[in-house]
Amino acid sequence: MELLKVIILGIVEGITEWLPISSTGHMLLVDEFIKLSASDEFKEMFFVVIQLGAILAVVLTFIKKMWPFGLTEDKKPCMKKDVWSIWFKVVVACIPGTVVTLLFDDWIEEHLETPVVIAAALIFYGILFIVIEAWNKKREPKVLELSDITYKIALIIGLFQVLAIIPGTSRSGATIIGALLIGVSRVAAAEFTFFLAVPVMFGLSFIKLLKFGFAFTGHELLILGVGCAVAFLVSLLVIKFLMAYIKKHDFTVFGVYRIVLGAALLVYFLALA
Repeated sequence: MELLKVIILGIVEGITEWLPISSTGHMLLVDEFIKLSASDEFKEMFFVVIQLGAILAVVLTFIKKMWPFGLTEDKKPCMKKDVWSIWFKVVVACIPGTVVTLLFDDWIEEHLETPVVIAAALIFYGILFIVIEAWNKKREPKVLELSDITYKIALIIGLFQVLAIIPGTSRSGATIIGALLIGVSRVAAAEFTFFLAVPVMFGLSFIKLLKFGFAFTGHELLILGVGCAVAFLVSLLVIKFLMAYIKKHDFTVFGVYRIVLGAALLVYFLALA
């Protein structure tokens, strides 16, 4: 039964990490119903480190765009300046979130990781997605390609990512909303979000592992390994789906989903109170 619970959590993580519907929010809410049998300290670490599986999926999918080294026509090693440029912009975008996480992560976990906060965040940003997409129908994006993103734009997107520290917001959702607001196309916004997720999630996972320590039991290692593996496999499919979807559609459907889910959860948990 525990492995089945972990598989369910891995599927939820793989689906929700890249769709702008909040993976952490979904993971915490799913745990409210299936209750993984583990210590609070382990679950706190697990819900973050399981995202490494999803990150490995995005690295594999975009390896050609993300890998900054290559070969010249005469097979000599070289550095891809355009890829390095994107990574430097990613570093700039990571600065606001890194500072806020280091300062307030423990306080957020203690005070805001509640079902009501998650439900409210789902609803609020769902409405925001619908409003922004309705507004975008009247204008053309100014930044069409990933390579067109400037350091200024990267920093602004990074500031929006800070909002994701509140459970239920969605890291990808916050960065995509910020990008859309300043005129970045959906495809470029999604691709930059993928780049941005790599150092952010590796960094957060490292912090959580340090706080938890590395003294895992065999059972805990199995849970973590299975969760990451399932998240990896599911993420491969979800990333391909998302990139194909946003080439023809906007993010309105995700906004509607967030509102419906948030409202249902708000009613459920308030009824229990």
